[in-house]
Amino acid sequence: MRSPSATGRTPRIIVAAALYFGIVFALGFALAFPRELLLKPQLGQTGAVLLELPVMLIASWLVCGHLIRRFAVPPRPVARLAMGGGALGLLLGAELMLSVFVFDRTLAEHLHTYRELASQLGLAAQCVFGLMPLIRMRAQANHSPSERA
Repeated sequence: MRSPSATGRTPRIIVAAALYFGIVFALGFALAFPRELLLKPQLGQTGAVLLELPVMLIASWLVCGHLIRRFAVPPRPVARLAMGGGALGLLLGAELMLSVFVFDRTLAEHLHTYRELASQLGLAAQCVFGLMPLIRMRAQANHSPSERA
């Protein structure tokens, strides 16, 4: 049987995951326009993605840390993976929905885009995004308690 405190954390982890997804997705959506209109014509798709990825990963680090503190997500692997996995699932689902409903692709066509290097780099970054709460937990273990989060 679960303890009341463990059960009470579950909704907070779900909210943290949803906000983590929403904030980072909104930033990625906003950066898509300059990437496609300004960077892609000059650098190609892969070059544009390579410039955008560090921005997205730094944003993920900062947003993740803020939400971990705000919602007191415990420094336990299960809790951190639940937050990151939930956010990653929402992100991949949103990407699929955009691909199908906005870009009029079939599921097979969407999956076929992952044959391109730029899409593979994006997927790798999305996996790091999903692991970020756990990565932050590991980083916290190397710092003093006053620096944690």
